[in-house]
Amino acid sequence: MSARIDIPLAALAGKPVIFPVNLDAPARSRASFYIETFGCQMNAHDSEKVAGLLLARGYRQVESPDAADMVFFNTCSIREKAAQKVFTRLNDFRGQRGQGKVVGVLGCVAQQEGEAIFERAPWVRMVCGSASYRNLPALLEEIESGETRVSGLNLDTDETFETEVTRRDNPVRAYLTIIEGCDYACSYCVVPHTRGPERSRASASVLNEVAHLVAGGFTEVQLLGQTVNSYRDPSPAGLNFAQLLAAVAAIPGIRRVRFTTSHPNDFTREIVEIIESTPALCDHIHLPVQSGSTRVLKEMRRTYTREEYVERISWIRAGRRPFSITTDVIVGFPGETGSEFEETLSLLDEVKFDGVFAFKYSPRPNTTAKDMPGAIPEDVKSARLAILQQRQREIQIAQNQKLLGAGFEILVDGRHESRGQWSGRTTCNRIVNFTSQAENLLGQYCQVKITGAGPNSLVGEHVA
Repeated sequence: MSARIDIPLAALAGKPVIFPVNLDAPARSRASFYIETFGCQMNAHDSEKVAGLLLARGYRQVESPDAADMVFFNTCSIREKAAQKVFTRLNDFRGQRGQGKVVGVLGCVAQQEGEAIFERAPWVRMVCGSASYRNLPALLEEIESGETRVSGLNLDTDETFETEVTRRDNPVRAYLTIIEGCDYACSYCVVPHTRGPERSRASASVLNEVAHLVAGGFTEVQLLGQTVNSYRDPSPAGLNFAQLLAAVAAIPGIRRVRFTTSHPNDFTREIVEIIESTPALCDHIHLPVQSGSTRVLKEMRRTYTREEYVERISWIRAGRRPFSITTDVIVGFPGETGSEFEETLSLLDEVKFDGVFAFKYSPRPNTTAKDMPGAIPEDVKSARLAILQQRQREIQIAQNQKLLGAGFEILVDGRHESRGQWSGRTTCNRIVNFTSQAENLLGQYCQVKITGAGPNSLVGEHVA
């Protein structure tokens, strides 16, 4: 088996570049595949891993499900609506099995529902959780040999779900998983059931991959984990998360290091101090709070109080660098009173987050919260969500207005032809759309002056 390889998408040229690979498995026929991804950055990175495995074995990736011999849905089950979308899409392929098309369900919904998916959607031929992606080629061989249904659902593993080949779909930012699973037991969350317990990668494995990414032209990496700052190096080096951040940032050629998602319980002063002293570590921290009420947090089993969360925010705000802070919030958790919802609103006013991902509570399988009394009516949850989003919108407008006239370094990652603008992100993860006379800025770092501000993005002009 060869060393891990990355297959980047050369977006500037408009077509992928495939590097030769040396794998023990024989190259397959040139069957085509299509992957549709639901969910977060970890799901997107999982799809990169799956695509890399298949490309390395001779399969062809196509841009539409109609053109594919195999259609895979890489799924998210963190919220009920996300899981429902998967089955809605599966219904679009009813009857396709008789036409020879292979339909597979991957990821969290696959792990959550297991082989029951075959009963609900009999035209599905593969169900595979993220812990079994290494086995995908073997599962496909079984299908090609005539098996009508195959599954990979084993979570009994110490591995961190890494694959020896990854297709890189983002031309400027590379994702890499440093920890899988979760040892917390939040009462609303399915992650421990779909991803299993925490498993951290050895620090040498992480650092070797980052060095390889730099050699491939990447200057920005984002470290991923369900609770990324719970990272504990299993090797003799014994690095904690803050030490790993410093080691990644020290690799020559790295200009930006991001990470998500942190858990407040494992967020330490040392993390802030390392970011403060290391310019390559981006000054953006995503720290989910979920509720501003200590009682609700206890019911959620979040292991911290409102006051303890605010204390961690104070560590960040006391820093010399102007950190951007974003968070997640759930409204309408069972038993949440009107006054407890007001506590969440007051937390927004107190912290002044730069961004909030807010969701209505939805009961999930295998969680204790789904059986809790005090379910909040759907119309009340919707009203609370709208109020929270409007309050946060006002905060973000005020926060962004303060940046008018400021200058930022932008890593350019997109182009809006209709508006004649380039787009990119600051180190604090704010989106900036800007004008420039340059012909091609994709993948470049530019100095941009902010000339306008909205609730979700900034507008600027290229100055250098």
